[in-house]
Amino acid sequence: MSIERPSDLRALLAFYMEAGIDAVLDEAPVDRFAAEAPTPRAQAPAGEPSSPHEPPPRMHLSLPPSPADVGGEGQSAPPAPDAAIMAARQAAASATSLDALRDMLARFEGCALRFTAKRLVFADGNPQARVMFVGEAPGREEDIAGLPFVGRSGQLLDSMMAAIGLDRTTAYIANVIPWRPPGNRTPTPQESQICLPFIKRQIELANPDILVCLGGPSAAALLGMTDGIRRSRGRWRVYHTGTREIRAIATFHPAYLLRTPLEKRFAWRDFRAIKAALAE
Repeated sequence: MSIERPSDLRALLAFYMEAGIDAVLDEAPVDRFAAEAPTPRAQAPAGEPSSPHEPPPRMHLSLPPSPADVGGEGQSAPPAPDAAIMAARQAAASATSLDALRDMLARFEGCALRFTAKRLVFADGNPQARVMFVGEAPGREEDIAGLPFVGRSGQLLDSMMAAIGLDRTTAYIANVIPWRPPGNRTPTPQESQICLPFIKRQIELANPDILVCLGGPSAAALLGMTDGIRRSRGRWRVYHTGTREIRAIATFHPAYLLRTPLEKRFAWRDFRAIKAALAE
């Protein structure tokens, strides 16, 4: 692809960073474990390659700083996963309110996603609501707004809730992961484990009567379901907060329903079950 203007190059680099790319790989393989460094070659004239077979130098794309880094002295690398998980457990357990938990998450530096996301996406809706919906992770629109489920999948969720008499004043909405993964990639197991203590504490503090896991990753993280969302959806489970038991159910994520509209018939059954449970 030919790049003729600096603005085109900036747009291309911005697209790469938005997709989660932070380095350009060489076309030729490089042995990083070689015992000896290659002998330096004679420097070629400026603008000419030193050898027709020598790969171009590796180019790194600088990631944008996080809001906490602006004006600071630079951000240290996140701790090792085991240490980060332990720190997350201790921090989450010490939060005595949802506001305190949100403030603690905003300061937590144990998850690398914090430094690539634009905003913390904590929750939306009514924390005193009887039903709580939990998805996997925010997307691009949520990262910009700082609120969960505000894009196309959020609009579908709003319609699904409205069909059983709910809205964002009578429901509480959150995600297992409160920061957007770069390029909307799937969160790694380490990232999920680091964030898990916070969403568990959030559920405990919100104390809903019904917990709805939206999608397989949320159901796996919170309910331990490993047999896939199609087989596990629609069945009532028990979620233990440590102080009480909450009725829980898993259903399809709205983003999946946008891709496979035929599955909406099953999601409608799940939402009817939620409506019936709320009426009990």
